[in-house]
Amino acid sequence: MATITRIQPRALVRASGGPRYAVALAVDALGTGLLRPFLLLYGVTALRLSAPVTGTAMTVGIVMGLVCMPAVGRWLDRGARSTVVAASMLVRTLGVALLLAAPAGHVWPFAAAALFLGIGNQAWPAAHAALVATVAHGRERDAALAGGRALRNAGLGAGALLATACLTGGASALQALAAVTGLAYLAAAALAWSVHLRARPAAAPAEGTDAGPAPRMGVLPAANVIYVFCLNVPEVALPLVLVTRMHASPVWPAAIFVANTVLVVTLQVPVTVLTSRFSRRAVLALSGVVLTASYLGFLAATSLGHGWGAPAVAAVSVVCTIGEIIYAGSATALVTALAPAHVLGRALARFQLSTGFGLAVSPAVITALAPHGSAVLWGGLAAATLLSASAVAAEKD
Repeated sequence: MATITRIQPRALVRASGGPRYAVALAVDALGTGLLRPFLLLYGVTALRLSAPVTGTAMTVGIVMGLVCMPAVGRWLDRGARSTVVAASMLVRTLGVALLLAAPAGHVWPFAAAALFLGIGNQAWPAAHAALVATVAHGRERDAALAGGRALRNAGLGAGALLATACLTGGASALQALAAVTGLAYLAAAALAWSVHLRARPAAAPAEGTDAGPAPRMGVLPAANVIYVFCLNVPEVALPLVLVTRMHASPVWPAAIFVANTVLVVTLQVPVTVLTSRFSRRAVLALSGVVLTASYLGFLAATSLGHGWGAPAVAAVSVVCTIGEIIYAGSATALVTALAPAHVLGRALARFQLSTGFGLAVSPAVITALAPHGSAVLWGGLAAATLLSASAVAAEKD
């Protein structure tokens, strides 16, 4: 059992890449928050595409963005750090430019824009984790990764709030938001590149030794596909259940989403530091247990009547968010701790592949299970998550 790590705010900023890099993360997150939640609305309103066509183009962009991850991993393993982070931001600038240039009624320019936005969104987490792992080590690195996630959630929330306030302007307002987003990505890319951080490529182990990313990661990528479903519970599962099945006011899912964002921003670093007394694998397994308990809590809450159901779901969502915070603070940290130095980039890229895949398929799985009743939806999620947590706990480092 390790002792609790105490990290001062200034040390946390330094461990996260420095002040300029922290500003780059905040600007990038703000830009993403301005556009990402409303990209579908942009396609429908500004480009006059049908909702199914727009949604399909966005999904294809996300999935195709995952294809670039092996190349990103190899680039990182050659020593690139701030350059890859800047590139992930710059490629999204190109995506926004294509979005603004897309003529109304044409799906292919929108699909190309969604592709570049997807590539940037998928490449950023692995590149950021590799950069942090270069400037910080041990539990300080874990806290820095948690701090980056908290900062990103704050920026996303602020961006979404600003965009919501501007949506009354219709298509022209959406185009203005897209332009501001492109400028934000460009500024963030310049700031990230200015850090000029590069790692010396680590030497590969002697021939015949077993130090590749796959044997060292074990069940983590497969388990992560299930774990990552928790990130879409506040955005997909709860609005679907509350509004369409429980006929609750749309205010409830909105309030739950805001509470989720606030809790992640305020608790991510303290919870990560608090759990540093335990092994990362044990903490990751614990997060699965907490998430399982929350899914069973949702099952019980949805069985209550109309008057008590929505407040009960909101209360259980706090438990789900705590599970999400514990998961986010331990999953990437465990990968960076287990991966050999010479394949850190490829290990992080492979882990991001599992994250991206889980985020891509979870809305379809959730919406397919929900019509069959709460027992199938929440019981299925609970069983799968508990099985994943058991697999993570049983594996030895």
